[in-house]
Amino acid sequence: MRDPVKTTYGGAVPETPDPISEAHRQWSLRWPEHADHMAAVTSVMRAQQLLLSRIEAVLKPYALTFAAYEALRLLAFTRTGTLPMGKMGTRLMVHPASVTNVIGRLERRGLVGRGPSPDDRRVVLARITDAGRDLAEEATRALNESGFGVAGLPAAHAAEITTALRQVRLATGDLAEAGGEGQ
Repeated sequence: MRDPVKTTYGGAVPETPDPISEAHRQWSLRWPEHADHMAAVTSVMRAQQLLLSRIEAVLKPYALTFAAYEALRLLAFTRTGTLPMGKMGTRLMVHPASVTNVIGRLERRGLVGRGPSPDDRRVVLARITDAGRDLAEEATRALNESGFGVAGLPAAHAAEITTALRQVRLATGDLAEAGGEGQ
């Protein structure tokens, strides 16, 4: 029989208690009215660390971070292969400086180009190149094949997580109650 393995921040450690369960226990003794919220937030943060690590491992052969992949994929989804930099920040839910940095790195690799909009020269457009489109397709295939790091999670559970996290997004003001069509 195998020894149980618990995952911690630094990696798998045999025979250690779940740190989030232990934190919940400690909170329950001191601040019971806050224990479930603390455990929920800590669990989401830990899941984010685990998933980002798995996603970035899949993207490593393509020399892409998840942020760079998202930018390429967003541009590849557009009809024209272009988007204003400001709109990219909004759609990617990141600060404009982050978009500028990611697009700059992709541009140096020849995966995107940047230039003024023909309609409004104050607007800077990012444009995916053929090489960027090809790389986005290859990386997407790899991510799909990996199950986005959670291949062992049934699709119904993934949908439940999305629904539950939508409630978090609503509670934190990321979404308007009536807005945000789809998931």
